[in-house]
Amino acid sequence: MVGRRAAPTAAGWGASVSTGEAGAEILRLGHVEYRVTDLGRARSFYVDLLGFVETGRDRTRVYLRGLEERDHHSLVLRHAPAPGVSHFAFRVAAPDDLQRLHRRCTARGLPTRWIEAGEEAGQGKALRVQDAAGLPVEFYHQIDQIERQLQRFDLYRGPHIMRIDHVNVQVPDVQAAYEWYTREWGFGCSEYTETDDRPAQLWAAWLHRKHNVHDIALMNGRGPRLHHAGFWVTDALAVLRACDIMAGAGHQDAIERGPGRHGLSNALFVYLRDGDRNRIELYTGDYLVADPDWRPIRWSINDPRRATFWGHVPPQVESILDGSLIEPTEPRLRDRPSFVT
Repeated sequence: MVGRRAAPTAAGWGASVSTGEAGAEILRLGHVEYRVTDLGRARSFYVDLLGFVETGRDRTRVYLRGLEERDHHSLVLRHAPAPGVSHFAFRVAAPDDLQRLHRRCTARGLPTRWIEAGEEAGQGKALRVQDAAGLPVEFYHQIDQIERQLQRFDLYRGPHIMRIDHVNVQVPDVQAAYEWYTREWGFGCSEYTETDDRPAQLWAAWLHRKHNVHDIALMNGRGPRLHHAGFWVTDALAVLRACDIMAGAGHQDAIERGPGRHGLSNALFVYLRDGDRNRIELYTGDYLVADPDWRPIRWSINDPRRATFWGHVPPQVESILDGSLIEPTEPRLRDRPSFVT
């Protein structure tokens, strides 16, 4: 049996969802934008093979969504000279929440800039922030609504990707990032990993706004980096179908790890790499986290059954101010044990 216990209250690792000190109602993860060096090649991977629905495109971007999504996009492919992550974005409940976040972030000395309506197709005015860990985070409220294709079974392609679920990031100081996301922005914690030292140190945290395991996972590591964006599929067969499609199309090398099951989150998964080595996860089978008194699940860093086996170095993230890639710094805690690859 996996050794787990509820998060110790004194350590503050039992956060529940709130408006946080910023006073803003963050709803959920909404989209992620990947930098790609060949827009046509990337579109072929995500649309022709994986079956993402193309909402639109322009000279530098392709806008994609899942089959059940009504929002204009949940994945943006942007042509850039090097791969990486431009930003990931959370939807807020009202336009006033953007102002609250802007006031709080500028008061705390974080770099911010406004994204005008239409600068990102289908989206209203947005706020982009380099968070306390250096990650490029966007907040928006207005997004165009598109007819979903959930019951257009005749149009289903690929492994039937339904919606965006989460992002997983690496940061040098998980404790500091955890405190920012839970205290400032009001994220709840569903599961966490800590060291076996006394006192224990926080090594990873799965944080959520919507009522499942996570919208963002914070991992100890060289960063700031985005390890992957996770997209939800309907069942285990969809995970297997993705592998069959990759292999059948001669892209078996795109299958990085899996199929398998995570200990953290309990989800079935497979990691895939696009032509620029950006990583996505196809993910299903996690669980509901709806109660405000949810007691987070504890994992030891030395327990291999937590199943956080990482692969290649994930892509860098970019500065929201000038678009350059941020050079990562070494983590505050020791890196993962040798069995966590």
